[in-house]
Amino acid sequence: MRRHEVVVVGAGLAGQRAALAAVEAGREVAIVSKLHPLRSHSGAAQGGINAAVGAEDSVDTHIYDTVKGSDYLGDQDAIEFFCREAGPTVVEMEHFGTIFSRAPDGSLARRAFGGAGFPRTIYAADRTGLALLQGLWERLGTERFTLYQEWDVTDVVVRDGRVQGLLALDRRRGEFEEIAAKAVVLATGPAGRIYGRTTNAHSCTGDGLAVAYSAGAFLKDMEFVQFHPTALLETSILITEGARGEGGYLRNASGDRFMAKYAPHVLELASRDVVSRAIVTEVQEGRGFSGPYGGYVHLELMHLGQEKVESRLQEICDYCRHFAGIDPVTQPIPVYPAQHYMMGGVGTNSRGETNLPGLYSAGEAACVSIHGANRLGGNSLLETLVFGKQAGVAAAEYAATAPAPAMHATDLEEGTAAFRAWSSRTDGEDPSAIRNEMQQTMDRYVGIYRNEADLLEGLKRIRVLKQRYAKVRVVDQSRVFNLNLIDAIETGHMLDLAEVIVVGAYARTESRGAHYRTDYPKRDDAKWMRHTLAKRTPEGPNLSYAPVGYTRWEPKERVY
Repeated sequence: MRRHEVVVVGAGLAGQRAALAAVEAGREVAIVSKLHPLRSHSGAAQGGINAAVGAEDSVDTHIYDTVKGSDYLGDQDAIEFFCREAGPTVVEMEHFGTIFSRAPDGSLARRAFGGAGFPRTIYAADRTGLALLQGLWERLGTERFTLYQEWDVTDVVVRDGRVQGLLALDRRRGEFEEIAAKAVVLATGPAGRIYGRTTNAHSCTGDGLAVAYSAGAFLKDMEFVQFHPTALLETSILITEGARGEGGYLRNASGDRFMAKYAPHVLELASRDVVSRAIVTEVQEGRGFSGPYGGYVHLELMHLGQEKVESRLQEICDYCRHFAGIDPVTQPIPVYPAQHYMMGGVGTNSRGETNLPGLYSAGEAACVSIHGANRLGGNSLLETLVFGKQAGVAAAEYAATAPAPAMHATDLEEGTAAFRAWSSRTDGEDPSAIRNEMQQTMDRYVGIYRNEADLLEGLKRIRVLKQRYAKVRVVDQSRVFNLNLIDAIETGHMLDLAEVIVVGAYARTESRGAHYRTDYPKRDDAKWMRHTLAKRTPEGPNLSYAPVGYTRWEPKERVY
């Protein structure tokens, strides 16, 4: 058995920042990651990180924009803390070695992002996440912690009312192991692969959320799933919001800049839920382009000029040329919305604390909640750093006084019994087939536009898939890098989360932010100004509700 004071699961920006904070607090730290840290999904973030810097902008404006963007479901005390930490966080990351783009006067370059009242998104061309990740990784230093690379978390062990450690699979040896820990920080990032059409990497399977849910932690606001308006049509590769922030236009098949109908004041720079619904509406009503991969609209950058496009949107140029065979300098980009982000996650406070002592979470795996019903672009990179640090500090403080973890000899045997059964079956279900059907179900029935009939059908199908999953079979009998086994484990995680999403979406009989019910098209503040909390039971998710935290801003109609 391996032992550490603090174990961080996930090595993206939130995980690394939590580990750095715990190391600097004097704790002995380990990171468990299914990928090399520099391959973490944080590196896929393109457009920038929000911070109110300079005399023209203000922290209060950033706070208000975030509250409004959340469709008033964000906790305002957490949002105020978050936005006040933004400037110091960006300065800290620059001191850590992040090379940000610069304006002609040498100041930090900023671009406009959707839903923002001021262009406050600081960027490193269109590779901001990767630039931050590299700077933080160099600051953390590999000699300061233990790294379990290419390990998959499978269980969080809770006993005597607190976390005792976790179970994980070492892919390279094919061995399950126990890791005892006083505190565990879950920073495993997104769960976007629940959907078929997503900008998320194949590694984004919601492992941290699923093991927290299984251990008894609350999942919060999981019905709020963000779809990014501009994903490359065939591949769903993200086309950064920075492309519209630099002045890109959206046009339908008639050549109209259709966003004038949906957000007349800000056009393409409305919040992501508004733009995504607008694109889908244009296509559904026959004003989109059609092709072998479905309907779409055009994102045009040609009018910006070659120098601006190739210098500020380098990665987008590469993606379009290599994966779509088009040159965005001279040709429009075919785009359609794709799942991009989960506003929901493991329920935490601003310190990353969950309802289970010793368990913490940060980044996209967590729900503080600052994003409420809809996240503003540029706030996610900031979230990883601000709340990753807070979770690391809190976990270190807890570990300093917590008793030694008490793992039992039977924990590993009991926690891996199902996995061994999968490999011993002579017949059973193929996990990849179940995963594919789950993705098709979520795309079809739990998408941008929702209604009671679709959600009930989606829930029925997910629960049938869960029944089939109980008979899953792993054909590959090898031990080293058994991707068949990993596929089966991840599929189980995603089925649990898919069920929570659908149950929460069915229960919330209103439209708010990214959750749009065509049968309940209005926001209902009297009934639904509250957070959804899901607790696992043998019968499925048990829902309860918690109030939204207010400070200064009363809800009003959200108009762009």
